[in-house]
Amino acid sequence: MKINNFTPKVLAFTLGLFVMAFGVALSVKANLGVSPISCVPYVFSLKYPLTLGETTIIMNVFLILLQMVLLRKRYQLFQLIQFPVIFLFGIFIDFTLHLISWLNPVSYAGQASTCLLGCVILAFGVFLEVKAGLTYLPGEGLAMAITQTFKIEFGKTKIGVDSSLVLIGIVSSLGLLSGISGIREGTVAAAVLVGFIVRFLNRKINFLDVWLNIKPEEEKATPNKDVKGPVAPHLVITISREYGSGGREIGKAVAEKLGLKFYDKNLIELTAGKSGFTREYIEQHEQKLAHTLLYDLYEQEYAYINERKPPLNALFLVQSKVIREIFRKESCVIVGRCANFILKDQPGCVNVFVHANGEFRKNKIVNEYGVQPDKADKVLERTDRERSNYCTHYTGKVWNDATNYHLTVDSSLLDIEATADLIVETVKAKQLTLA
Repeated sequence: MKINNFTPKVLAFTLGLFVMAFGVALSVKANLGVSPISCVPYVFSLKYPLTLGETTIIMNVFLILLQMVLLRKRYQLFQLIQFPVIFLFGIFIDFTLHLISWLNPVSYAGQASTCLLGCVILAFGVFLEVKAGLTYLPGEGLAMAITQTFKIEFGKTKIGVDSSLVLIGIVSSLGLLSGISGIREGTVAAAVLVGFIVRFLNRKINFLDVWLNIKPEEEKATPNKDVKGPVAPHLVITISREYGSGGREIGKAVAEKLGLKFYDKNLIELTAGKSGFTREYIEQHEQKLAHTLLYDLYEQEYAYINERKPPLNALFLVQSKVIREIFRKESCVIVGRCANFILKDQPGCVNVFVHANGEFRKNKIVNEYGVQPDKADKVLERTDRERSNYCTHYTGKVWNDATNYHLTVDSSLLDIEATADLIVETVKAKQLTLA
């Protein structure tokens, strides 16, 4: 790290620590429950003649030692900077508690407002800390150590660490105080809101990037991001499809009729070669997003660290790049993978959506895919929902909206060959229009 870039990072990080401490102090004053990372020290500060800042320091020292035990020789000596950081953080907590010692909201509305304000301020402090990128607080550092040691996704590890701290806080409170203290609805609010707010701030606040010399980085793939300069007039037909509509077979037939390369499962191999993800992982996770809300809750954990992207985000970015590289190289047919959005506005791209009625699709997945008849309806609903959620999450578009396509086809009205012929005629007509 260059010296001339180090000073602003230190200043931003230190300011972030102070702001985070102020957020913690507000949550204490709200008396509706503190954030997960403060649950344990808060309980011990009520039992023993120690301040919240002091118990915070003690707990975080323990978390740093756990990192060392887990990583051993892989522990980076630079991360010893966490020791002075947490001492400073503890001092800031006690100082900000002293600054607002006069604040004692009585009504529930006042407590709730103070709690929400604390969440916002805590999130802004985390935002500054992550932007500075000097180190992690010990809680995130422990999650990173567990991730590196046991090869568990950071998001899952972070949720596990936070949940464990809350559980330890509950058990400690019951054992030491004969009741639960410091863990209430405010704790849940902090766990849910802080990460969301940090992600929002990362998207909306960019003025610090120039000061900290941070290069902008896209979280989501943008159309044609890698398509630069003159592009050969390749023809690319994208086939989006409802599950069981026969979209894959139709796409393959279109490719054969036009003499084009066909991309579907082979995209998995290409993505695996460029991403480091295993073929099995890609098969299990591409084009699938079961619950957008649950994934948002999981994804927000990555807001606490700027070194990693959620695996599904990274997978989408790599696969998008693969599709754009294919577009530059050759004419082809591509099935699924949001290719119609990734290649948006390219004149040589024809986007098709294949759908069919429920009975047709149900018969197909039962007779051809081996799905049990009593499970067919649920499989259809789940698979379409996963594809729709995936599309909306990464493109902001409605998956089965006809306006996103040049042609929509009901495959239950024609056989595969006839449907493919219809698409081929549409492609030829579009090419004549562009000629």
